[in-house]
Amino acid sequence: MHMYRLIIFLLFIAPSSTIAATEDKLPIEDKNNVIDKLDKPLYNPFVERYVLDELKTLRTDLQSQRAEMIERYTKTELAASDRAINYATSTVNNIFYIIAAAASILALVGWSSVREIRHKLNEIIEQKVSNITEDYEQRLLTLESKLKDRTDRIISAQEDISRTNTMHSLWMRAGLEATHQAKIDVYDQILSISPNDTEALTYKADEVLEMGEPQWAINLCNKALSIDEQYAYAFYQRACANSTLNHLDTAFEDLVNAIELSGTYLDEAKTDKGLENLRNSGKIDELLATDSH
Repeated sequence: MHMYRLIIFLLFIAPSSTIAATEDKLPIEDKNNVIDKLDKPLYNPFVERYVLDELKTLRTDLQSQRAEMIERYTKTELAASDRAINYATSTVNNIFYIIAAAASILALVGWSSVREIRHKLNEIIEQKVSNITEDYEQRLLTLESKLKDRTDRIISAQEDISRTNTMHSLWMRAGLEATHQAKIDVYDQILSISPNDTEALTYKADEVLEMGEPQWAINLCNKALSIDEQYAYAFYQRACANSTLNHLDTAFEDLVNAIELSGTYLDEAKTDKGLENLRNSGKIDELLATDSH
């Protein structure tokens, strides 16, 4: 339940991070207009505290569950030992009864076959003890296997929580960095944890494009689209990079794909400086005209 709450919370704050990143690129006049239109705070000062409390509660629950499993395992092992002792005691009693009966029979029929009877009794006892030992060994192995599987799941869940916490902290840090290179370094740390993170690849492409590296940005967008071919932002960033390189036909095609996946990019294309060459060519005007119809 706590994991679901954490995931829902991250889904709610991710759009806010995207909006904040987009507003960083607006001119000062547009930022002032955006600020004047705000009707509620963009950030909640208690968000980080809420996340930390949720993670702490989840970790406490996992520790309690692990302690409960160990207690159950101990009780099960003690119960199995008690049953084994009771069964062994009953078996020994039965053997004594058999010996008493055999002694009675020997008293009647004589002592000529004592050695054979003793040998046979030893074989019966050994066979029964062997069967009992094998049965309980198999049960203990099964129980140990189940406990090991449950422990591995708990450890895996703890690792996922730790990785999620680290990723969230890095995304928060990326939003606070002031320089392009600092943001790229943070995105590289995210990619070292999750190499197939399409969002990190695309945001890194945005930063390298701002640093005047359009070809590098194209390569990053290509990698993101090879992972998720329906990721609209990767198409949009690749359109900006191709427009910067004056590859207008390719840029126009990428922009169309981005708009088909998310219509909001049509409004961004009107002012984005990365698409200036494409706007000057008149191709964006064609899209605007089509959209108006």
